[in-house]
Amino acid sequence: MKRIFKYITILMTLTILIGVAAALFYGTKTVHDLLGDNKKLKAAITSLTHEDQIGFAKVLRQEERDGKLYTTLKFVETARGDMLTKVLEKEYEIEGDVVHFDTLIITFSDQAVMDGKARSLYLWRRIYGEYMNPSEGYPIETYGRSPERYTGLLRDLRQPDQQLFWEAIWDLANDPSALRQHGIKAVYGNAVYKSLRPGLIYVFKIGADGHVYPETVLDM
Repeated sequence: MKRIFKYITILMTLTILIGVAAALFYGTKTVHDLLGDNKKLKAAITSLTHEDQIGFAKVLRQEERDGKLYTTLKFVETARGDMLTKVLEKEYEIEGDVVHFDTLIITFSDQAVMDGKARSLYLWRRIYGEYMNPSEGYPIETYGRSPERYTGLLRDLRQPDQQLFWEAIWDLANDPSALRQHGIKAVYGNAVYKSLRPGLIYVFKIGADGHVYPETVLDM
């Protein structure tokens, strides 16, 4: 009985030590370590395909209050490869009718992928009106987290590595060239704005140059 208890104690001690070692390792691991030679990450980035539609917006109502016009709109982000599936849906009220849709475009050069063809990620940052400072805009995706649109993209990576990757990607909003040595850079698309009207749907698409633009269609 004493021998069994001893074995259990040793096993528990080893388990604790392994856990502590793992915590220390991932606590000191940087995104540069992750991007340096992670074949699973490169495979995930390589799996990205060209995207055409990445979301749409529509006016729910426009009304005047105290002499000011307010626009209530619904913003929808659609799934990769399936423009009919919604992965995010939010409502916003903006003063005025001119609304800015702020995106962060992350490009991966052939250095970061396996087949030598560039790839991109498209992250929705915030929405703001013409009477607001961009920094006061309403968030769309949650800063630092894996966007719903890319759920499962990094499924082959350990959870700490996934978190490390997305935090680094979002940080490119503050330092667009921070990961350039790994073939990754940020391009802003925050000049996307429209004067919104009821009865129309504003579909956001990606041009050949990688920038986002709205296409207006009738709301059937």
